[in-house]
Amino acid sequence: MTADESLSRLDDDDYPAYTMGRAAELLGTTPGFLRAIGEARLITPLRSEGGHRRYSRYQLRIAARARELVDQGTPIEAACRIIILEDQLEEAQRINAEYRRTGGSSSPSAAA
Repeated sequence: MTADESLSRLDDDDYPAYTMGRAAELLGTTPGFLRAIGEARLITPLRSEGGHRRYSRYQLRIAARARELVDQGTPIEAACRIIILEDQLEEAQRINAEYRRTGGSSSPSAAA
């Protein structure tokens, strides 16, 4: 792997660059919180060859949202479910917008 390839991975939101300790430090939380949202299947960290959890920037953003909800008093299981539903809604809205942009003109009312 070249130096350029190594550096480009740092720009990749999905590259698992952060250890559990560093991720917890960045989020201002505990490793236990990260384990809990992993057990709730909100995020699934990659495992290093030694079996240690590794987190991506994308996963840290999700974890930060979970922490925000928990800090507001939402139980962790509910916070995870809320985030999953928010993600599904965002994806549905994206698909709907794409449909309107590309397929909307083929509707029967457009032909009239």
